[in-house]
Amino acid sequence: MKFELARKVLSGDTIAAAKLISGIADEVPGALAEMNQIYPHTGKAYIIGVTGAPGAGKSTLTGNLISHFRQEGKSVGVIAIDPTSAFTGGALLGDRIRMQQHGEDKDVFIRSLATRGLQGGLAKATIGTTHIMDAMGKDIILVETVGSGQIEIDITKVADTTLFVMTPGAGDAIQMMKAGILEATDIFVINKADKSGADIIKSDLQSMLSMRNQLPDEWQPGIILTEAIYDKGTAELAAEIARHREYLNKTGELKKRKQGRLKLELMETVERFVRDCINGIDHGDYLAKLVNDLDKGKTNPQAAAQQLVSRLASDLGRIKKVRQSGRKMA
Repeated sequence: MKFELARKVLSGDTIAAAKLISGIADEVPGALAEMNQIYPHTGKAYIIGVTGAPGAGKSTLTGNLISHFRQEGKSVGVIAIDPTSAFTGGALLGDRIRMQQHGEDKDVFIRSLATRGLQGGLAKATIGTTHIMDAMGKDIILVETVGSGQIEIDITKVADTTLFVMTPGAGDAIQMMKAGILEATDIFVINKADKSGADIIKSDLQSMLSMRNQLPDEWQPGIILTEAIYDKGTAELAAEIARHREYLNKTGELKKRKQGRLKLELMETVERFVRDCINGIDHGDYLAKLVNDLDKGKTNPQAAAQQLVSRLASDLGRIKKVRQSGRKMA
């Protein structure tokens, strides 16, 4: 049956969803056609990004949030991102095993996603997976990743609310300032708050936030203390997430964030299309020739780029004429 995977995904079938997630990551023929069928059924889920340094307790915190949202009657999807490992059906990292207690819950769907080797980077892979979980009917989608430089920033591009998880005495405050996380985070979570130094890092964070240039009606990031291993602070964190969601809805910022994701996805799709077309010109020989000319100093990157664009436009123009001619003959 045509578009069988899409039909099953829309009915909530987790096996079909897992196959389609793997298919879009590996760019399996037919996977994009299946995605086109589910796309009209997306845009309803609320996406929460969870990032921070390794060992901060993100996975335990994510597991606690799953339990909280399930108690509220919400269905939950979880994307656990690992920047090194390959696709698997379950959790990749040891501390993510705690999430698997929800594995038997039909209203919780957990997938691990690797970024290594993926064409298009984090955003393409993650947005595609959120579409699938959204189409399955998940109310909340949690995207959890190991903090790893640019990935921390990238996760904010695909989330409605971004949480940054910190721990006392781990040098997180300095890392935030270097990585630009301060500007990108919506809610700061100081986990393992029973350890000494939690009040210090909270005070430092409050000082840094107070130094930001901020408009009167702009969102002021919340700071929540948690002890994830004891499930302390989860309700307060969920309440802060709800408060941020209400703010986004009230100010129209939620729609702007969703449109930002759509623009990002569109631009990445265009970039991939153009890249594939360029690589296909003369079976790659045209690009190889330009690279060789650059190496010999016969041209420069600007001129070579203009040549590529001109040749690409010419080839696309010929394809368009052939298609138009075929329609007239039909």
